[in-house]
Order: sequence, then structure tokens, then C-alpha cells
Amino acid sequence: MLDTLILVGGILVFVFVILSSAVKIAQEYERGVIFRLGRLVGAKGPGLFFIVPFVDRMVRVDLRVVTLDIPAQEAITRDNVTVKVNAVAYFRVVDPCDAIVQIEDFRRATFQIAQTSLRSVLGQSTLDELLIHREQINQKLQKIIDEQTEPWGIKVSIVEVKDVELPDTMKRAMAKQAEAEREKRAKIIHAEGEFDAAQKLQDAASVIAKEPAAIQLRYLQTLTEIAVEKNSTIIFPLPIEFFRVFASMYEKAPTGDIQAAVETEPPAK
Repeated sequence: MLDTLILVGGILVFVFVILSSAVKIAQEYERGVIFRLGRLVGAKGPGLFFIVPFVDRMVRVDLRVVTLDIPAQEAITRDNVTVKVNAVAYFRVVDPCDAIVQIEDFRRATFQIAQTSLRSVLGQSTLDELLIHREQINQKLQKIIDEQTEPWGIKVSIVEVKDVELPDTMKRAMAKQAEAEREKRAKIIHAEGEFDAAQKLQDAASVIAKEPAAIQLRYLQTLTEIAVEKNSTIIFPLPIEFFRVFASMYEKAPTGDIQAAVETEPPAK
């Protein structure tokens, strides 16, 4: 009787082990790649599915987006400037079967491809392109890495260059260039301001020339502004036209009348 119970218990344990190994559960973001006696059957999941115990082998593949941090790479740009650039790449598995069958370790392979592609693109770009047109370099990197990893069932969605480290000599040269550019802009703005001011003065002079009374109004306005300051001395400017009247009268008078006026003038006592 005891032997029978032991036998039944052993059979139940064996059946439980078989069933537990046959039942598989994959999460929503997972797929199970099934190999039957070494041959690829396909990918199953998500959810509950069954495999043949001792015959089938399952490899789990994560389909979520992977963040790949590319360490700083030292490279020489096309204009012979040594820089250190690091980047980040985002990729995911779109074909779990190819990711397992076509490549041994798709994560490590993608990392190596990203490193070499980053150095290659840096060598083909100038420093100005790296600093100004970074978006174009990002798109170029993404296209190169995605084309090389496509046979492995990998989709590279984004590649972003994060930091660009320049030599100290280049930083000083760029600072001098930026300072010279700002001085140039300041001088241009100052010259434009002087030109606009001169243009306005010319327009004002044209208006005053057409209306002589305008200059008298301007004199009175100036006197009003001076009086506000409570000054003890007020300088009243006379227009040049005022003296021109006397000059014209002197020129029109006969020479004999002027001499007679001088002779009849009583001597000073």
C-alpha cells in the first residue's frame, strides 16, 4: 500500500513538472521565440501559450524601447579639429525571430555599430556643422545605424548627439571670434543710428528752410526751457538774417552820404 502511494505521488509530481514546463506566460511587451529540436517554429505571445516539454525551447525577447548610451568618442573632424562627442540612441526589436537567429547578441552589436558610426560621421563633418547643424548629423547617424541593424530585426528610432567637448585653444579662439562679431554688430548699429539722426536733421532743416518763422518758434521754445531752470543769465540768440538786413542797407546807401554823416558827427569830448 505504501509503495503504491509513493508511486502515485511520484507520478503526480512528474505530471506537475511536465505541465509547468509546458505552460508559458509572456508579458504584453514580450515575445517567446520557440525552437523545436533546434528548428525555429516562430514567436508566440503575449499571454498564455503551451510548448512541448523537452522538445521545445523558448527564448524571451523584450520588445520595449532600449536606451543605449554611447560613451564619448574622440574623433578628428573634416577641418582637423579634435573633439569628444557622446550620444544616445533609442532602438527596439521589431522582429524577435531575426533578433535571436541572425545575431548572437543584438544589444552589444547595436552598441558597437553606434560607436563606429558616430566616429565615421564626425570625421565627415566640420566643426561648424557639428555645432550648428546638429539635427542633420542626428538624422544621418540614425539612418546609418538603422540600415545596418535592419537585418537583425532592430529599428533605431532616434539618435541624439548630447555633448561636444572642444579643446581649450579652440574655445579661446571661438570666444575671440564671438567678441569680434559683437563689436562689429555694435559698430554697425551705431553707424546706422548716426545715419538716421543725420537724416532726421536734414529733414528738419528742410522744413525750417521752407518756413522761416519756424526757427523763431524754436528760439522761443528754447527760452522757455531755459527759464524753467531759474538761471540768472539768459542768452537770446539772434538770427543771422537780422544782421543781413543792416548789411544790405549799408550796401545800398550812397558812399557820399556815409562820408557826410561821418564828417558832421561831433567830436567826442
